[in-house]
Amino acid sequence: MTPAPTIETKRLILRGPKASDFEPIATFYADPERSMGFGGVLPRDQAWRWFASMIGHWHLRGYGFWTITDKAAGTALGICGIWNPEGWPEAELGWIAFPQAEGKGIAFEAATAVRHHAYTVMGFTTMTSNIVPGNARSIALAERLGAVHETTYDNINMGTEHMFRHPAPADLA
Repeated sequence: MTPAPTIETKRLILRGPKASDFEPIATFYADPERSMGFGGVLPRDQAWRWFASMIGHWHLRGYGFWTITDKAAGTALGICGIWNPEGWPEAELGWIAFPQAEGKGIAFEAATAVRHHAYTVMGFTTMTSNIVPGNARSIALAERLGAVHETTYDNINMGTEHMFRHPAPADLA
């Protein structure tokens, strides 16, 4: 069990990842278009290793990705959280919406809640979202969240990425 706290929004429950969440992650990593923003296609065994590292991230950093679930049905809709593995420039707010959740404001609702939790409970004072060029949906979401393009950098895993800076806690009040 991860040490992830539970976050609730109007429609969602964000909870720590469970073994049953692996299947949608494996499906996500099998899809070239959908997985491009997270390093591209991974074979099932490598997707499992990524999933396990996502859980381990909670234990090593005290934060990580939550599983986004539908409050009414309990269905996994995606992941959203704070990612900062070795080699990252700083903590990043990231998200994945599974196909059934796309276009419904789920990722926006989850990312808003995670950022609020990071700023108000965890003490973060800044946050970025790092997005590969061409990922128009993630860029649009970052901008909807109020993040602005700050720089381009070389991600150790994915090459060139755009770094979007989120508003500071005081700017969201």
